[in-house]
Amino acid sequence: MVESTLLYAQSGGVTAVINATASGVITEARRRKIKVLAARNGILGALREELIDTSKESVAAIAALAHTPGGAFGSCRVKLKSLEADRARYERLLDVLKAHHVRWFLYNGGNDSADTAWKVSQLAQAFGYPLTCVGVPKTIDNDLAVTDTCPGFGSAAKYTAVSVREAALDVAAMAETSTKVFVYEAMGRHAGWLAAAAGLAGATPDEAPHIILFPERAYDEAVFLAQVDKVVKRVGYCVVVASEGIRSADGRFVADAGGGTDAFGHAQLGGVASYLAGKVKDALGYKVHWALPDYLQRSARHIASKNDWAQAQAVGKAAVQYALKGMNAVMPVIVRSADAPYRWKIEPAPLSKVANHEKTMPPSFIRKDGFGITAKARTYLAPLIKGEAPLPYGSDGLPKYVTLKNVAIKKKLPAWEG
Repeated sequence: MVESTLLYAQSGGVTAVINATASGVITEARRRKIKVLAARNGILGALREELIDTSKESVAAIAALAHTPGGAFGSCRVKLKSLEADRARYERLLDVLKAHHVRWFLYNGGNDSADTAWKVSQLAQAFGYPLTCVGVPKTIDNDLAVTDTCPGFGSAAKYTAVSVREAALDVAAMAETSTKVFVYEAMGRHAGWLAAAAGLAGATPDEAPHIILFPERAYDEAVFLAQVDKVVKRVGYCVVVASEGIRSADGRFVADAGGGTDAFGHAQLGGVASYLAGKVKDALGYKVHWALPDYLQRSARHIASKNDWAQAQAVGKAAVQYALKGMNAVMPVIVRSADAPYRWKIEPAPLSKVANHEKTMPPSFIRKDGFGITAKARTYLAPLIKGEAPLPYGSDGLPKYVTLKNVAIKKKLPAWEG
């Protein structure tokens, strides 16, 4: 009898805890005697038939995945279009799944990945192939619909809040004779969740961050500069947190990196902090420093949230359970049952309700003046960054992360020419 297998793949930008999800998937599958293959570099590896045999990894290595950042099997930004427009690639994917007796497909990613998993489930049904597809949530942007929060966000939010608080102390110490304004750039193309998380760094109007710029609100340069000047004169210095995706009233990104678009059709952003810093210096004459943490926001496993870490493992475990029950085209999502004390559980949601439905900041989470978060936002965000996730350190003072063997299985199909 041919052994049925489960295929797991990571997609899009990785997070500090995506490997915790992978660990949850593999550990649960092993407990149920299911062999797990992992696609090298996400859906691209699946199309190329570059599949990894995770059974070659030790129990200790899979356990160590839970505290290792990055994407252990590699990820990619490749989006499959509609079944009609991209039929050749979908059929190739189906050929690979058939060749390796894959009966369960778990795709760990964000909105576009949920859409792909949903489409693959439809393709399998159309061809009469017995496949169960489960989307597994991941994104630091926290913009997935249905789920209360998204694994990866809590840790990036914790990094953001801690970094802003620490930098603010530095600026406060130097403000008398040096830097008066500090600008921190947070990831977030259309949704300001990470920028909002910076608001946890301070609790009063005089505590940093003094100004938060959200993509959900149009950027008005004159109003922004007036607010900076007002804060400096009142507090002595000003800390600004700006989402990379802030736009002017006409819809244009304030800072477009000029790098074209990626495979998901997203404009490459970056540089809003330096842009704002230049405007503040030129218009107000204050000495300004700025920071673009970029990848540091999503790779900072050393300061991961314990709640986020636990949720990342939980969705991986649940995804396997759903798949083995034949729950096709679903995603395990996080449901909040209480704020204080924080309580949550995992429940299934249809992929059709998640795919390509972007969750932005509710208006009730943004202060009336547009420059900060409300008490309601603080209540929502605060539990997500709590707790410190266990992390072993070596004698060299650095975290002990794991590098997997990633042994490839033998290919059975002709090379993919797509």
